[in-house]
Amino acid sequence: MDVIPTAAGSVRGRRKGGVSAFAGIPYAAPPFGPRRLRPPQPPEPWPGVRDAFAPGPSAPQPGYHPALLGLLGEAGEVGEDCLSLNVWTPSPGRAEGGLPVMVWVHGGAFRNGAGSLPSYDGARLAADGVVCVTLNYRLGAEGFLWLPDGTSNLGLLDQIAALEWVRDNIAGFGGDPDNVTVFGQSAGAISITALLAMPRARGLFRRVITQSGAGHHSHPEHIARRVTERLAALAGVAPTREALATVPPERLVAADAALSREIAQDTDPARWGESAGGGTTVLPVVDGVTLPERPIDAIAAGAGRDIDVLTGTTSDEFRLFLVPLGITPRITDEVLHGFLAGFGLDPDHARAVYAATRPGACPGDLFSAAMTDHAYRVPAVRVAEARAASGAETFVYEFTRPSPAMDGALGACHMAEIGFVFGNLTDPLVGPDAPRDLSDRMRATWTSFARTGRPDAGTSGDAAPTWPAYGERRSVMLLGDAAPAVCDDPAADARELWAGRR
Repeated sequence: MDVIPTAAGSVRGRRKGGVSAFAGIPYAAPPFGPRRLRPPQPPEPWPGVRDAFAPGPSAPQPGYHPALLGLLGEAGEVGEDCLSLNVWTPSPGRAEGGLPVMVWVHGGAFRNGAGSLPSYDGARLAADGVVCVTLNYRLGAEGFLWLPDGTSNLGLLDQIAALEWVRDNIAGFGGDPDNVTVFGQSAGAISITALLAMPRARGLFRRVITQSGAGHHSHPEHIARRVTERLAALAGVAPTREALATVPPERLVAADAALSREIAQDTDPARWGESAGGGTTVLPVVDGVTLPERPIDAIAAGAGRDIDVLTGTTSDEFRLFLVPLGITPRITDEVLHGFLAGFGLDPDHARAVYAATRPGACPGDLFSAAMTDHAYRVPAVRVAEARAASGAETFVYEFTRPSPAMDGALGACHMAEIGFVFGNLTDPLVGPDAPRDLSDRMRATWTSFARTGRPDAGTSGDAAPTWPAYGERRSVMLLGDAAPAVCDDPAADARELWAGRR
């Protein structure tokens, strides 16, 4: 067992297979009681040595639909002392020559998830020579409501508090606080892109890897206010911090779930902004203070130019949200036409573009392809374009391996790459007999980027192609069952559909 001092007290971890694990370390005080709906505060110091053998509670959350639960995993016990993190290191106590640090921000639509899910176990990444950290942050109404007193983005402030903990403590675990890469997926990737635009996050990380999430998903203040007012009404209280703080967490979670169902039926962006017609309620709020402007706009203006960025998506992101729920066959041409028109596209032309590369596709398949572009691929490309225009390099990937889950009907869906990135090949979306060489390649890519700011698409001995930054050729690295390959401007016709929109 290893004992490491931190600013709040010493922690004891366990060593297995050359990697030491420390779980459930508080990086902030429990955000309930008098601290509820307020910015994170430092953890209370503890005497002696604290056993860091088990993850801390997860933030209050509704859990996933039963049809998705077996694919995405359960967050486990929820509780008030939810602001904790987990560390895996091959070199605890290393005094000199600190290792690169990789800090994972989990996804879950800003409503679900935890840093302690088995898929995010950081032991394999640590064995590759990095210090891996995963964390919990406040979710749903607790983490992302806009409040009339100006409070907002508490979940993002939690993430910043965790990064400040890393800055102040990670050297004791063998990590280099000046070489921190923040990586995350979905809501985690959206959060990280917001951090690029947040003044309080400056200097806390050197690199970012954003998987299936970019800079368009945020709420302006008037939309955020509407979300707060409606959610408070569903909870039966006034839309103030004082009133909402009296609501039991489980009732606030239920109100958020009810609002999610309402918003899913309302596709009007004038009413619900980026959440319209989807499964999210809360998003990062452009409040002018903690988040001064929409992340994609801040990036276009040069925010984060000094940060190395690797970003990408999977080929069939949106199928995860359609296939398990049986929605795909229920989408008609009329529904598809309405959604395309609602996005400001010429429905007939857009349908023809998506159908041209998908012979025999049903309307639900075309809807999934359009939603993958709208929600994931095009926003990621816009980040790369904006950075290229300001002279900053961005490396872009597309993960192409179809998940074998559900008899292959999911395709290369949202979250299909995570098991390969962490080297945890028991992830449900990875499936049996997963190719270990693909995981080796992706871990080599991610850890190479964390060390140097340059991705390596292969492992030693691979004849991997040079990975060019995204620029005039719009180069994207394809990662999947086949050997890594550079593709210039993949699906260009579909990308051009979205020019000038959103």
